[in-house]
Amino acid sequence: MSRLTAESARGALRVRGRVLPWGARTYVMAILNVSPDSFSGDGDPDPAAAAERGLGALAEGADILDVGAESTRPGHRPIDERVERARLLPALAAIRAAAPDAIVSVDTFKADVFRDASAAGGDVLNSIWGAPPALVEAAAEHGAPIVVMHNKAVAVYERDVVDEVLAFLEAAATRCVRAGLPPEHVILDPGIGFGKLPEHNLAVLRALPRLVGLGFPTLIGTSRKSTIGKLTGRAVDAREFGTAATVALAIAAGVDVVRVHDVGGQRDAVRVADAIVRGWRPEGWTEKLP
Repeated sequence: MSRLTAESARGALRVRGRVLPWGARTYVMAILNVSPDSFSGDGDPDPAAAAERGLGALAEGADILDVGAESTRPGHRPIDERVERARLLPALAAIRAAAPDAIVSVDTFKADVFRDASAAGGDVLNSIWGAPPALVEAAAEHGAPIVVMHNKAVAVYERDVVDEVLAFLEAAATRCVRAGLPPEHVILDPGIGFGKLPEHNLAVLRALPRLVGLGFPTLIGTSRKSTIGKLTGRAVDAREFGTAATVALAIAAGVDVVRVHDVGGQRDAVRVADAIVRGWRPEGWTEKLP
């Protein structure tokens, strides 16, 4: 398949009877960790707490809730499917009961876990390990949009990091489309902080217009990442302003979704950047240029 143009891959995220048109504004994905060992220290496996946090994120302006039950921080201990299900499925059920119309993304890279999560109310598959055949098959079975992220076990690149990341994502997207997923439901994430050193992360962030140029919807997840900590000297819970800088610059590059911890503050950054870049205005805005 030849490279898709931006025009051919535009469209919308269509989930649960809702339509989020790509390019109209930037969408906020709220991080809901139900793993007790999240790098950001905000994980809580209690289903009721997850539902409460999800409702709070929606009230603050989140468009999508992203629920993950396995920490993927550097040095994390992998968990088996049984443990992941035990954390994830009750949380999804509680969130779905509390917010029936919410768009819920499931952060997993295990195909069978996603199948069960989809039955429990998950809408979108968010894979940190690209698009292996089993995951693509699971997404296609359930008609689920998929977030495909670049990742690498070791941060060693034999060629330019941006070239390698984009080639990986384009090949993965091609596999998804060939499996029957519509291009507007294949969302590409360059994987900031995953298999990349700080200079790699900065190079990828500088090249976000090239990512957008692949023609698929795009997402970045820079929230509270260690590169921001290295640049600012801030602890993990004090990186909101550094994160906001990456969010605004990503929007200027045309990125469609930002995945964040601090929904209220980042929503403000998104709205101001969208007003400048995308021409978005809040409901009730009446001022016009003469």
